[in-house]
Amino acid sequence: MADDGQADTYAGLYAKLASVGPYGPGVGHALITMVEPHPGHEHGYHRWYEDDHFIAGAMAMPWIFAGRRWVAPRELQLLRYPEKSAVAQPVTAGCYLSLYWLTAGRYEEHMRWTVAINKRLNRDARVYRDRTHVFTAFHDHAVTVYRDGAAGPRDIHALDHPYTGLVVEVIDAESAEQRAELLEWLRVKHLPKRLGAGSPAAMVTVFRPTPLPLDRMSYVNQVEGVDTRLTLLWFLQRDPREVWDEHFTGLDAGPGRIELVAPFIPTIPGTDTYADQLR
Repeated sequence: MADDGQADTYAGLYAKLASVGPYGPGVGHALITMVEPHPGHEHGYHRWYEDDHFIAGAMAMPWIFAGRRWVAPRELQLLRYPEKSAVAQPVTAGCYLSLYWLTAGRYEEHMRWTVAINKRLNRDARVYRDRTHVFTAFHDHAVTVYRDGAAGPRDIHALDHPYTGLVVEVIDAESAEQRAELLEWLRVKHLPKRLGAGSPAAMVTVFRPTPLPLDRMSYVNQVEGVDTRLTLLWFLQRDPREVWDEHFTGLDAGPGRIELVAPFIPTIPGTDTYADQLR
């Protein structure tokens, strides 16, 4: 318990923190984390993440302004491709996905906070060990492409709007220069065409991964493809199973190589729905 002097000091620091630095309403960065609970720990992991970690390990932190969890029951896992994925081995690994939006320009400050809070959670035995991080990375926002132009939710609303499904697509380029070409191709040609009238996706957000700090938690692998990879999030207004064959089989990667196409549906907060459908 802090004494009165410490409390005054902390209050002053918080007041200063709020009075300086960026605080605009934009998606500047994202945390995208795809995790596989170990067999037999599906319910335990889900309850820990939803009841504790989603809040104390993410939403309570400064500069995270939206978050949402997604799940891939076995039926959705089996739709994933390619079979030989550089992201998930096997490609069905990673049945829970969490997404968080971070305020633009606050990445460095947030990283210092998240490393510190996760060290504290570890010391306090509030970390679930029986899980594997399949794909966990912070990202910088590159572009968002919309189906309906100015009508409809913006990307800042994407994790609060009741979207029915999500498709995660990871594309690797051969070089940093080719990634720039890939991003331009996605922005100008590919995504506007795919998001035409009748598309089940209302928007696609595109992100570039960033390296994790050296003092990250040891159970989270360093990010691969920092200079060559793009991560796309397709926000759907239809269940992925209803539109998969027509809209998501054989996606074109242009001047890149697809390493993962994976559908998810939102979890239902406060319930264990889908936890018994993962194997």
